[in-house]
Amino acid sequence: MIQRLTEVRIAKSNEQKLKRKGAVEAGKEHYKWMVLLHASFFVVFFLEVALMDARPPSWWMIPFILFLIAQVIRVWAISSLGVYWNTKILLLPGANVVAKGPYRFMRHPNYTVVSLEFFVIPLIFGAFFTAALFTILNILMLRVRIPAEEKALMELTDYEKSHGQKQRFFPSQ
Repeated sequence: MIQRLTEVRIAKSNEQKLKRKGAVEAGKEHYKWMVLLHASFFVVFFLEVALMDARPPSWWMIPFILFLIAQVIRVWAISSLGVYWNTKILLLPGANVVAKGPYRFMRHPNYTVVSLEFFVIPLIFGAFFTAALFTILNILMLRVRIPAEEKALMELTDYEKSHGQKQRFFPSQ
């Protein structure tokens, strides 16, 4: 939760910097639903653990290790994008798309990390309902979010040239 709040502060700071440079926002229509999804994840997760008496499984270390790996990739992705990283779709028209860090290998490493988190964080604590529900809800959200983001990137940047052949979620060469 503290990590997410820190990310919101970074995103807000980056948003102000980008808007001063002339950035435009895409995907406003679905953004509120994405925020609701992320906020409700924590509520449902805590309720399942507290009220449904979820207990960590004996194999909790496996999802925990996956969580730690995801955090390394998250920090790598955020630091690679620098001021361009945001929770909103904010683009500078004519900008070159960042193609370093994990973005050298895949288009959406941060969405991969979030997808992994929605699955493994609940598994660490035995909250199987939350893991299943939010994995499904996140897939539905990404079916809206990624096309909106990629459409905006193709219209406003060199995205097709720099990222067109890369896999969306899994590394490629």
